[in-house]
Amino acid sequence: MGQIGPAPGPVWPWGNRNFCPCSSVSRGGPALSDDTPLIEATLRGDSAAFGELVRKYQDRLYNTLVHLTGSPEDAADLAQEAFVQAFVKLDTFRRSSTFYTWLYRIAFNHAASHYRRKKPTASLDRAREASGREPVETNPGPPEQLEQQENRAQVREALGRLSEEHRTILVLREIEGCDYETIAGVLDIPVGTVRSRLFRARMQMHDQLKEVFAAQQSGEA
Repeated sequence: MGQIGPAPGPVWPWGNRNFCPCSSVSRGGPALSDDTPLIEATLRGDSAAFGELVRKYQDRLYNTLVHLTGSPEDAADLAQEAFVQAFVKLDTFRRSSTFYTWLYRIAFNHAASHYRRKKPTASLDRAREASGREPVETNPGPPEQLEQQENRAQVREALGRLSEEHRTILVLREIEGCDYETIAGVLDIPVGTVRSRLFRARMQMHDQLKEVFAAQQSGEA
């Protein structure tokens, strides 16, 4: 699934913190290998250095969260919370992953808590993962080309019907373009679980799209 489309950027209410204002991130995504000087400068007390990290990642994080939550307002709030938490807890960053992965993990943890508060649900995926019974990954369809094949509004509607876990992993893989290792780091799950959860997410997305299209056709009849 390619980019569904960028969401309009928010006005970032950073308060009195000396964070930098919004700035666009290239479509190819931010470079991940040169954050160490900015991290070290921030730890030395240079908040403007953290502003550079904000500028580097905020638009991409915001747009990903829009696709995840379906709400620009929620996405802006969650992105702000993630950056504030990253700033406050930067001294706990062990650098075993990239800053990008660590930031996204914070953001998605906030998003998960947000969804649990709004609509508590049991996780069938987690029960399956705990049992050790994981399906072999196959290809149920061409989700990478959903954007070309289907109307964007229908894709968003179908995405919004998915469980939190399935929506999250599809956003990371099909919209954000993360590899399995990055997804595993963001969600703090094994790579094998990424594969099996993505398989089920694609199946669920396929089923939801069929329902969306059927509902639309019956409404037009």
